[in-house]
Amino acid sequence: MSGIGRSALVVGLSLMATACGKKGPLIYPDMLVPAAPSAVTVLQSGAAVKMLFAIPGRDRAGRPVHDVAGVKISRKTAEAEQKNLCRSCMTDYSAFRTIYLDRLPTNTERSGSMLLVLDGDVSEGYSYSYSIVPFTAGGVEGATATTVAVRVVPPLPAPLLKIESLPTELRLQATPQTVITGTLQGYNLYRWSATTARSYLPLNREPLKGSGYVDSGLERDVLYSYSVRALFKLSSGDTVESAESNVVTGKLADDE
Repeated sequence: MSGIGRSALVVGLSLMATACGKKGPLIYPDMLVPAAPSAVTVLQSGAAVKMLFAIPGRDRAGRPVHDVAGVKISRKTAEAEQKNLCRSCMTDYSAFRTIYLDRLPTNTERSGSMLLVLDGDVSEGYSYSYSIVPFTAGGVEGATATTVAVRVVPPLPAPLLKIESLPTELRLQATPQTVITGTLQGYNLYRWSATTARSYLPLNREPLKGSGYVDSGLERDVLYSYSVRALFKLSSGDTVESAESNVVTGKLADDE
């Protein structure tokens, strides 16, 4: 190429680089899709498997994304004792559930950016892994998040729950039933009333370490319902939420 040709090429490339305004790093198209769901947790809850994850608010390049319309969840089933499971081998997964955020199905609950999905179609003696893929309103799929395999065991026995009503608070007391193969890690407490729907999300952010709980700041003349599930760490290392306790109800007592 002649010197004039090379000069013309350099000028042309320079113009192309500056014609669109401010320079920036090149972003490949596969980075413009929603990022994978984050904060993924999955554990057995009673006889079901409970899955919780955050709906992505950014694309893979870290830029805000606002058109995530839902998630597609696939599931892999294997015998619990099967070794060398490959969580990333997508050919082993089958379609499980497609969830649209504007019309959530049963056994699904949203709280802010968090989505909770309950899988009740599981069997003892099997393990379950899930892949979660977000998609946009235009049908563009994002990055995939995969979960650890959850080994389903017979439901752990439910704790017993008692309630005491006082003028300014309700006091709850849980009594666990013995689980020979596990160690008690704490409790998850659930609360609802006539004006609030029953939730799969516990009232507490972290497991309650003590067996007693005081619920205050409540509305007077409102009847509240509670249940509790115990969290056990099994000898296998898995954390399992027990079956649900009995339901107790109470409201603030009248001042004497």
